[in-house]
Amino acid sequence: MAVDRYEYAKKLYAELGIDTDKALDTLKNVKISMHCWQGDDVSGFEGAGELSGGIAATGNYPGKATTPEELMSDIDVALSLIPGKHKLNLHAIYAITDGEKVPRNKLQPAHFEKWVQFAKERGLGLDINPTLFAHEYAADTLTLSHPDKEIRDFWIEHCIAMRKVGEYFGRELGQPALNNIWIPDGYKETPADRKGPRERLKASLDEILSEKISRDYLYDSVESKLFGIGVESYTVGSHEFYMNYAAKNDVLCLLDSGHFHPTEAVSDKLSSLLLYHDKIALHVTRGVRWDSDHVVTFEPELVEIAKEIVANDALDRVFIGLDYFDASINRVAAWVIGMRNMQKALLYALLMPLNEMKSLQDKGDFTRLLMLSEELKTLPFADVWDHFCEINNVPVRNTWFDTVTDYEKNVLSKR
Repeated sequence: MAVDRYEYAKKLYAELGIDTDKALDTLKNVKISMHCWQGDDVSGFEGAGELSGGIAATGNYPGKATTPEELMSDIDVALSLIPGKHKLNLHAIYAITDGEKVPRNKLQPAHFEKWVQFAKERGLGLDINPTLFAHEYAADTLTLSHPDKEIRDFWIEHCIAMRKVGEYFGRELGQPALNNIWIPDGYKETPADRKGPRERLKASLDEILSEKISRDYLYDSVESKLFGIGVESYTVGSHEFYMNYAAKNDVLCLLDSGHFHPTEAVSDKLSSLLLYHDKIALHVTRGVRWDSDHVVTFEPELVEIAKEIVANDALDRVFIGLDYFDASINRVAAWVIGMRNMQKALLYALLMPLNEMKSLQDKGDFTRLLMLSEELKTLPFADVWDHFCEINNVPVRNTWFDTVTDYEKNVLSKR
């Protein structure tokens, strides 16, 4: 019956000049970087304690992963319910040191060897992020911009070490890793000096990125943020700072969809950046009133983000990753919901007659453009998505939740 539904949907889309088979083949090759930190509320394995740096995971749903083995098991279940082959995004605090206390500035590729083995066995790529929060040297809400050189040097060394880890990922897995730098630096009250911390941050980044690493193995990106808890009045790494730094220093500008003012839309920023950068990066989340890192849902802004990527022929130019951490619901389900929704949004965009819509805009035929945009909303998109799940051997519609329910009953509830 599902095949019949797909054939009917295929016919309707063909009337608009859309080849659904081609769209599905394109989507199959899009890799989304799934963030490991959803599985354990950004705890990591070094025993650093509570989160800091203006971020927080709320909720106490049972079943949180506390060991590498538990986290990998949870990731396996999630990936079994998500169509396609993707990437896994790691933070430095997920180094596997087998009980040895290793300072973050001394971490080496060997401490991530088990993750590489995990990725190889599953055909995954890996990305990396230095972890500049939840640490005694981040207690003053300043890291790479700290006035104390000893503290700055520690974090510079840490970021350099993570670039080496990222390069290792790229060499071992045959696909480039993304190394993304985000820092929590800022002030709660209005600062007397805005430029000084940014001068220090610039100098730190220059030192971190001074060694050139082949993009066959590694891309570097910098990530801005509007504000965080405890740094409400001033953020050193603002969007303007990083956008200019990225443009001048040939690194990627990463946009997190929760890191801007609630009235700003990341979708509107993509075309401008793509004009000036060969590649850019995304962390997709869902902010509710602020950067609250809610699970990604199939909402209009997500579709607009996907549409901008597809319309600009940029599926191979945008590193797409997810970034949220919800401890109030089943963590495995949170991964699956977010990943499948990101794929749904991309598919929805791939099924739009974007060339015709661009032509209507250029002609000034906004009436027909609006009509077409609205009619697309009631086409049988869901039947095309169901077919995509079927041909990728993952559960169709809500049947994936049965697997999560069984896993919670048999594994998560016993932790």
